[in-house]
Amino acid sequence: METTNSSSVTEFILSTFADLQSYWLWLFVGFLVILIITITGNLAIIVLSLYDSQLHGPMYFFLANLSFIDICLSLVTVPQMLKNFLLDLQRRVILFGGCMAQIFFFLTFANVEDFLLAVMAYDRYMAICHPLHYVIVMKRRLCAQLVAFCWVLSIANAILHTTLTARLSYCKSNYIDHYLCDMVPLFKISCSDTIINQMVIFTEGLIVVASPFLLILVSYVRIISTILKIRSAKGRKKVFSTCSSHLTVVTFYFGTILFMYFRPRSSYSLIKDRVASVMYTILAPMLNPFIYTLRNKDVQRASRKLFARIG
Repeated sequence: METTNSSSVTEFILSTFADLQSYWLWLFVGFLVILIITITGNLAIIVLSLYDSQLHGPMYFFLANLSFIDICLSLVTVPQMLKNFLLDLQRRVILFGGCMAQIFFFLTFANVEDFLLAVMAYDRYMAICHPLHYVIVMKRRLCAQLVAFCWVLSIANAILHTTLTARLSYCKSNYIDHYLCDMVPLFKISCSDTIINQMVIFTEGLIVVASPFLLILVSYVRIISTILKIRSAKGRKKVFSTCSSHLTVVTFYFGTILFMYFRPRSSYSLIKDRVASVMYTILAPMLNPFIYTLRNKDVQRASRKLFARIG
């Protein structure tokens, strides 16, 4: 660990699983495979949504945007990690500006995913609870506006947190016990009072995460209420299958985020934090295409059609 008496730290050292040095080669191969699968799977969703006219509806428009965000989220975190696996610990340097940039883009893409999942829940609510108004309300223009709104809110939130983090003084150490630049590990090595940063996370940050989560919750309460009114068990199963994939993604994604950021600092654990981070920054983007395609007959049909044409 490197210490410094100056508050003007110009670079940080990322640990990137320093305690698992004997497994670095396996970790490198494993995360490289995950990155390739993530990019390939999500890119396939985007291509299919553009190629097949039957996948031009609102649900697949949002799904294509989610796939784009998953690719971006993976590219913000995994390449830096892979590079560090090939370097000695003392050479795993990231400049102060690069660290702040990683925080900004990481927060932006993660927040867009939060809001986008809420928009997708609203889309399912309209499709199931108000099917006669669905085509009229969920027009292409409204869908584009909703996605743009997600981006604007996310960028504003990322600017706020990045600015507050950049204003802190770092004189205890420049060693980040994490595989990416994130706010909580930086708070641990800051010699400034981080109470304002933590208050912002628990207030404004809570609002940013809780708002889409509550919208999702309300949407699914209404959806489940509507499904239960269907007399046929087969009919209930068919309707629920249209939103089961989204519900799975929401549970996996928001569960890890709430655990990561909204718990007392005294309960911070490197192992727990590392596992939660890997789950929602690396594994979730890889799993999302599989979750959305394994039970989606439209996507499967479009895939067979595209492969048949290529072959």
